[in-house]
Amino acid sequence: MKQRTLRRGALALALALLLSLWAPALAAEETTADPLAQSAQAAAETALQYGGAQSVSYALWQDGEIVLTGSTGAYSRTENRALTDDVLYGVGSISKTYTAVLMMNLVEEGKVKLDEPVTTYLPEFTMADARYKDITVRMLLNHSSGLMGSAGPGSFLFGDNDRDASDELLERLSTQTLQADPGAYSVYSNDSYTLAGLVIEAASGMSYGDYLHETITEPLGLTNTCVPADEPAADRFARAYLGNDTRALPTETLAVVATGGIYASASDLAAFGGALCGEELLTEASLTAMAGDEYLRGMWPEDSEDDALAYGLGWDNVHMFPFNQSGIQALVKGGDTLVYHSGLVVLPEYDMAAAVVSSGGVSTYDQAAAARILIDALALEGVTVDETAALDTVETAAMPEELTAFSGAYGSSTLLYDVDIAPEGVMTLTVAGTSVPLTYRADGTFRDEAGSMLIKVVEEENGQVYLFQKAYTPLPGLAPTAVAEYVLEKLPDYQASEEALAAWYAREGKVYFLVNEPYTSALYPLSGVFAAISFQGIPEGAESYMLTNQIVDGNTAVPVLQIPGVGSRDSGTVSMVEQYGVEYISLNGGLYMDVTAVPAVYAGPLSYCLIHEDGAARWFSAGEAAGKTMTVTVPENGGFCVYNADMTLAASSWIYGDTTVTLPEGGWMVFAGDVGSQFTIALS
Repeated sequence: MKQRTLRRGALALALALLLSLWAPALAAEETTADPLAQSAQAAAETALQYGGAQSVSYALWQDGEIVLTGSTGAYSRTENRALTDDVLYGVGSISKTYTAVLMMNLVEEGKVKLDEPVTTYLPEFTMADARYKDITVRMLLNHSSGLMGSAGPGSFLFGDNDRDASDELLERLSTQTLQADPGAYSVYSNDSYTLAGLVIEAASGMSYGDYLHETITEPLGLTNTCVPADEPAADRFARAYLGNDTRALPTETLAVVATGGIYASASDLAAFGGALCGEELLTEASLTAMAGDEYLRGMWPEDSEDDALAYGLGWDNVHMFPFNQSGIQALVKGGDTLVYHSGLVVLPEYDMAAAVVSSGGVSTYDQAAAARILIDALALEGVTVDETAALDTVETAAMPEELTAFSGAYGSSTLLYDVDIAPEGVMTLTVAGTSVPLTYRADGTFRDEAGSMLIKVVEEENGQVYLFQKAYTPLPGLAPTAVAEYVLEKLPDYQASEEALAAWYAREGKVYFLVNEPYTSALYPLSGVFAAISFQGIPEGAESYMLTNQIVDGNTAVPVLQIPGVGSRDSGTVSMVEQYGVEYISLNGGLYMDVTAVPAVYAGPLSYCLIHEDGAARWFSAGEAAGKTMTVTVPENGGFCVYNADMTLAASSWIYGDTTVTLPEGGWMVFAGDVGSQFTIALS
């Protein structure tokens, strides 16, 4: 490993959500008097406590080898087993970094060109938007493709290595439009990386998993890195749980492997990151390209040097805070599945990489713990990272009257805010009945009383108005985090027709249940199976919107926001469709049926449920059968779940092996499976 000069560099990810800890932190290995080992263990324990994780494992790679490993928490709630260094975790979206490396390898082999259209490699790729022809391979890797960006049905599974969600992506995209011109700006896009995975398979002539092993895991000797298709044994994984249940969940499997489906131990993940410090996997030119400022190719806010996001190729940020304050380039990628979380931070100029992975928890804390380990490791070499950061102090001032014109409805793809800017110089942000007042300052920003956050109104070159937010968050025991990004966009002035508004407002309060997930879907046990329509409390200016989608007719609402970073991620057209007299919501491939069409389960002693030719899941209410004991004979390729009235899980045949359950008052149940699967339902 060649010597590198000592310099200083970049990024941060934040969002502090303190959750309660399930159990006391138990170190799986004895800590030593080594100060770095002690500080790393303390960082892991802090990440576990902040995120409420079940377990946390970590590893530090330096100068060509793993020099430190450890863990905290408990491997299991019922098994007496230690957390060892070979335990596997889902690394989630860190899989995107592997995908970028695989693509760059194909570039080096001359099989792919970054700035060639995706259609060059996937001629069958089409969309209901002519602009798709302009999407290049580079745009997939830097999140600027313009794709809506949401993973489709069957993406998150338990105990099932089916990859239909990847294989069916092209069919799903063929009916979609883009949210922006390709290359206009970078916004986090899962579908872009799933599509990149298909490009890799087409260009390499191999499956994604086989090419991963040939290109990365075998050359590096990473024996604890795999994909669902490898069918790793369930006992290799850190146990994961639902709520306070003591029964472990089956192995989580992501069908969108190139986006988030890779598994690894902490040591293997750190060693992979370490390999990107030198030329073990890629040439210096390719590594430099991956670490370039890809986010600046399109629209991006000014004064964002400390933001959590600054996309490279496969990296969330190529200038991680607080390292950037000291001239140290730090590359970071975080990952979140439904049950696993992870953080990888790489310091190329110092031949260092740290990985922190967890069962449960939050990836932000895992990344901050990895950064803490690296900061402490640098300190032992006499290199100081400046962690002090705060907003400068600015006096209040008289606000220009014209700023009041920017009052109105602002939103992202998931949130809708009422923003009021009063002549007295107070901006009030209101969401879900909670208001935050900010006072105008002499530098043109609005700030909270504590001076910990600023908001600035920005009119961008695209003619849209954005709220820019900047804040620093100290995380005691971890590295501090920061945000400096466009968080909300002002909803464009728009007026839908009276007929269209009447149709949508007539659906006020309606609930819809998901019907096209496979029976192995993780969404069933995690209660991610319903959607609701509500126009209650919407701010002035949002009357012609469904959340932040513009209502274009009585059955269609389309996304219009264009927010770089993450603000407009996972957008999608909401369509109301009718089948056999039942209304459904169609959104990014998901299909949800009107709950008023759900029948009550037969309250007699014996009934049957058959999965019809359309393959749709069958929903029932408990109805008059509430309080009775239901025993189900489950077919080989099927499963069912029962929910309480509040849609929390009461029973699941697939994850827990439940076949008998007392039906809750006001409860619901769903039966899913292969076409022709038949369930026998006995009530007593």
